[in-house]
Amino acid sequence: MWRIFAVAGCLLAVGVIGQYEWQARDAFDEVSRYMKLVNKDNCEIQHVSDLYLPENSVSHLPDIKDVNINPVFPNRTQLLHIHNIALNRAFFWSYILQSRFIRPAINDTYDPGMMYYFLSTVADVSTNKHINASAVYFAPNMSYSSSYKGFFNKTFPRFAPRTFRADDFNDPIHLERISTLNTFIVQDLGAIKPDTSSDYTSEYYRINEWYKKWLPDNVVGRHDTKTTYQVQIRYANNTNETFTFHGPPGADEVPGPVQFTRPYFDCGRSNRWLVAAVVPIADIYPRHTGFRHVEYPTYTAASVVEMDFERIDINQCPESLGNNGPNIFADTARCKQETTECEPIHGWGFRRGGYQCRCKPGYRLPLQTRRPFLGELVERATAEQYFNGFDCLSIGWIQKLPVKWEKASPYIRDLYLHKYPEYLNQTKGPKNLNRPNLNIHRTLDFILQMNKDNCKDYKQEELVLHGGVMYGAEEFFQNEAKMALRLANFISAFLQVSDPNEVFSGKRVADRPLTEDQMIGETLALVLGDSRIWSAGVYWERNKFTNRTLFAPYAYKKILNTRKFFLEDLARLNKSEEVYLNKEWFKFLKYRWASNFDDLEKFWMKIRIRFNQTGETTRKYEHFPNYYREPDWSMVTGQLLIMIVMERCPCGRLNTLPHSLDGTVSKLNSNLSKGVVSVTMDLLKLDINQCTDDYWVANAFKDTNKCDQKTSYCVPILGRGFEAGGYKCECKQGFEYPFEDPITYYDGQLVEAEFSNLVDNNETRFDMFKCRLAGASGIQASLISILALLFVCFQVYR
Repeated sequence: MWRIFAVAGCLLAVGVIGQYEWQARDAFDEVSRYMKLVNKDNCEIQHVSDLYLPENSVSHLPDIKDVNINPVFPNRTQLLHIHNIALNRAFFWSYILQSRFIRPAINDTYDPGMMYYFLSTVADVSTNKHINASAVYFAPNMSYSSSYKGFFNKTFPRFAPRTFRADDFNDPIHLERISTLNTFIVQDLGAIKPDTSSDYTSEYYRINEWYKKWLPDNVVGRHDTKTTYQVQIRYANNTNETFTFHGPPGADEVPGPVQFTRPYFDCGRSNRWLVAAVVPIADIYPRHTGFRHVEYPTYTAASVVEMDFERIDINQCPESLGNNGPNIFADTARCKQETTECEPIHGWGFRRGGYQCRCKPGYRLPLQTRRPFLGELVERATAEQYFNGFDCLSIGWIQKLPVKWEKASPYIRDLYLHKYPEYLNQTKGPKNLNRPNLNIHRTLDFILQMNKDNCKDYKQEELVLHGGVMYGAEEFFQNEAKMALRLANFISAFLQVSDPNEVFSGKRVADRPLTEDQMIGETLALVLGDSRIWSAGVYWERNKFTNRTLFAPYAYKKILNTRKFFLEDLARLNKSEEVYLNKEWFKFLKYRWASNFDDLEKFWMKIRIRFNQTGETTRKYEHFPNYYREPDWSMVTGQLLIMIVMERCPCGRLNTLPHSLDGTVSKLNSNLSKGVVSVTMDLLKLDINQCTDDYWVANAFKDTNKCDQKTSYCVPILGRGFEAGGYKCECKQGFEYPFEDPITYYDGQLVEAEFSNLVDNNETRFDMFKCRLAGASGIQASLISILALLFVCFQVYR
């Protein structure tokens, strides 16, 4: 009996080993091994090189020079968000640290207090669950503060407010014992003894590559080389002011404003592998000298936003035009390169299988396979499954593309026109939007041809598109919506946590109420930090802002790539039909959050502040732990306002078609709603989805594709924008692409163009855009057939 068990055990062992023995060791295995060697218990004694992964471990990093040219695919939207958040914070701190030149030179400082810094980093992390940490690291003796009495024109030796997301699974404040991801550890990493291993400016800190990217700013030669930005401000009393301030490098400069670090192990802090986006913060130094000739712009701090490395998708496909490196994981996919090619898919993070194996041109899927081979299934396959499957079959008879086109016959043309009746009797203008079957070409003509000259020929209600036109905006503009949510989160946290009347022991004083300059800087940073945002506004409820009846800073730009921006206080519009309090979107959010506390999310903070001005150590904040309430991202998505308004008319401020996403500012006292944060994007950047969908999906353009429904199905293509043809027609199961072509599908733009030719009765090949029944054999000579033919011919002519 024991021999039977021994034999069974051996067979089982051989089977388990043999299941993956066909897979060769590659770069993914090496990186995984390095990551597993370092943990929170041994990271302090590891060599510094073991705390970093290779620089090419993260590929396809967002480039600010490329964001508005090529599409940003879903597997890089989170990296783009930390890119934008770091840039936003750098612009704000650069503006607010230099905005003292706007105000009278009195013996005081307009700098934000410590709580402003802390809660600002909290808002960065609370907005997006993909962000692990956010911080502002000041160079030695470069940070001024208004949080201590008699501290005017004095600096902290070190100052570095940092917030990182804590694992609150076993936290006592959560009795339900679930991980909410809404608990944050807030620390001042500058409250240490300088020149020790805890000093983030020291070489002994080891993981401070984010600090060394920009600091210390040792400029050789001229000091007036920092990039300048200009903002024209129009206040509520109709006075104007032009303010020029120094900021991070421009998008057109080399290097750009944002640099990414290598993946590193965040030893002694969050103890996870992180990737950081770093942007410098500029200021005039030294301060308050009274002698402008000795003051010079310099980088005094760095804004650092960090993301978990394991959340970033890897690209295992071979090097190509879209994957030209540097990428350490290139060519680690298991696709059979003889008959298939690799295509990355998003959402897998740092694990194998984030790709699919598509058939090469000239090959088709087996009849029993519906979709391309999923990489995760290929990676988990046994040797027998792998070598006997996951192959595409060769197409036997391949057709040549036609050289000469002809007009469609009347029968064929009538057949398609009756299939698409909206093209028989075409209507132009806004009436086309109300037809049962949407004519997408005439609809887009109406939208794209609208401008400031002809918009006055239409009624106001005709210049408001219904909500189905913006289908997909929640996902496409989610980064911009989260930028607005970040500011709403910060203002809500500051109003609920910071009490200007609170009295502390010693010399520490409470933060002052929010100022006009701070709100102007925050609003301006939304436009400066995200190139997709054309305008942004913070609209306060009546008598809710300090010493102001109405206050609504509104920032915008007129052209895409510019260093000149505009800001005005919309409180100067005192006509009842123009004031923002009477706008439908403002009243909607005001009534929505007037008194309802149930849907608000609770965010917990454990804040540790410096013990004194010099800050050798930290201690718990007087209210520890504390929390604030605010709508989370899912609630803001539900409150996505349909504000697609034609503002190309003279009454509009922008030459663009805006799309507004709003987040609510709240304070938990007599009235919940305190105001609204709004950002506006160009609707024409949105991708149109023409593919078929369920009847309840609110998509105005659904089922307007021209794919042959019997033989092919529609798949959206990203990056085509607000134009027809943003899809491809893939062959269905049991059908094949018949033409000799470097692609295996019919491109939607070509399909739409040929359909327009058919409607206009021009030369077209639209009727050829059909997949062929799979299984056609190639043209081959058969000896038996030839002999049989000769025998028949001999019998006939005998």
